[in-house]
Amino acid sequence: MGALGNALASVVIAVGASAALFVGASWLFDLAVDRWRRFLTVSGALIGVVVGAVLAGNHVFGGLPLLSAEASTTFWLWAAVRSAIWQWAVVGAVVGGAAGALIGSLGAPSRASRERLTERGRIFTFLGPAVLFVALGLVIPLIRTIYLSVFDERSVEWVGLSNYGEILTNEKSIDLSGWADIFTSRLFFAAVVLVAAGLLIGMIAGRRRGRVLEPLPSVIGPIGIGLFVLSFAVLSTLRGTVMNNLWWVVVVTVLSTGLGLAAAVLADRVRWESVAKSLIFLPMAISFVGAGIIWRFMYIARPPQKPQTGVLNAIWSGLGSLRPRTTGSWVAVALLGAVTLALAGLCAFGSRRRQVGLAVGAAVSAVPLLWLIYRFLGPGVGGSVPGPNGEHMAGTILFLQEAPFNNVWLMVVLVWIQTGFAMVILSAAIKAVPTEMLEAARVDGATERQTFWHVTMPTIVPTITVVATTLIVLVMKVYDIVKVMTAGNFGTQVIANEMWQRAFTELNFGLGSALAVVLFLAVVPAMAFNIRRMQRADA
Repeated sequence: MGALGNALASVVIAVGASAALFVGASWLFDLAVDRWRRFLTVSGALIGVVVGAVLAGNHVFGGLPLLSAEASTTFWLWAAVRSAIWQWAVVGAVVGGAAGALIGSLGAPSRASRERLTERGRIFTFLGPAVLFVALGLVIPLIRTIYLSVFDERSVEWVGLSNYGEILTNEKSIDLSGWADIFTSRLFFAAVVLVAAGLLIGMIAGRRRGRVLEPLPSVIGPIGIGLFVLSFAVLSTLRGTVMNNLWWVVVVTVLSTGLGLAAAVLADRVRWESVAKSLIFLPMAISFVGAGIIWRFMYIARPPQKPQTGVLNAIWSGLGSLRPRTTGSWVAVALLGAVTLALAGLCAFGSRRRQVGLAVGAAVSAVPLLWLIYRFLGPGVGGSVPGPNGEHMAGTILFLQEAPFNNVWLMVVLVWIQTGFAMVILSAAIKAVPTEMLEAARVDGATERQTFWHVTMPTIVPTITVVATTLIVLVMKVYDIVKVMTAGNFGTQVIANEMWQRAFTELNFGLGSALAVVLFLAVVPAMAFNIRRMQRADA
């Protein structure tokens, strides 16, 4: 109750002080038009209060001689009067008020000038507090951080740009030593196959229309997925804090935007649209710390001899219990085989109708099912290991400990949260597409798929760009999820968490400030791009 009472009292005081400030300032500037001398007297007194209190608070003055003697402080008002800050605030009010009255007695400017002063004063009254808070909370700390970044760890000795040099040359920040392994990884070969398949499909489709390459969705899809997989091959090989941040930006931005767009399209105009969108948007109501704790319990792995309490490891261990050539495995093979045959039929149907995207999508979807069938018939799906007596025990996955892909499992948490944000923004953009354009496309014989790719998508591209850049700004400064789930261990360090550790754990304020500046500079281009787009849209 004490904490709740304090919170309510803080709210009441803040609202009351704000109301008093705005009402009092409005009354004060009303005096400037018809009561110039009184306006200067009150303004001088207020300025004197602030100047006297600030100077006394910075120990420029001591207490007044008549009020600084030892005396009983049982009476709270006397204790307050004995404070040097209050004493010099009163002195400042008297001096400032007298100076204002003296200046006001010398004459007043024209009425038009006083009216302009009143108008500008009201503007300053309403904007001033916001500007002050921005300056105190953002601008001044930024300047202070830049200043500290060029000093040593105790902010005593000037070191220039050596802190930034350490960030760029330290292997913990950027480690390029294993770059050659990129070209031997399976992810690299998978990316090459996907890009080559997309280019081949585009060349075949383009030959029919007399073009070198036809930019169809069935062409852009494999190429886009191939480039995404290629980013995994590169960023899982090149290690370090900075590379981890880049990996976060690529994965979270692409998946959140893509999944949000898919959810917005699939849920559009369906019967339970509001329910589906509410469920997808629900994770946005959870804090990053709360989401990190939830997913940490989902990823948890217990010793193989004990029951698995983590959801994902429990499922994985359950699949591992389906040993090859048992009843459970045969049932799984039958179900997977039925789905695979259905996908094969869909692929054949797409080929006959010359719907390349449908055929390729069905074929790609069947690949993981064929792998599962092979595993069930052969070595088993996994999720189990042989015990000391030959029995099978749960084979767990250390989601948060096994580098480098433990970073991806952390990214899943942020994707889970931000997909709802992307869905809501993109859904609004889709509903804002003019109906006349859609109807005109349908009258011209366009299918729903063609209408979406050639009418809806070009219209919502600006919104997709805004969503992507907003996510980039958010992801660049990710901190909470990493701090809660791994604390930056096991190769999951990011810039924001390292900044915290350097500055507030190791007390290396120079390097911590340099990391903060690097993070700020990384975010600025995306913010500037967003602001320019909004300015062009308003123009």
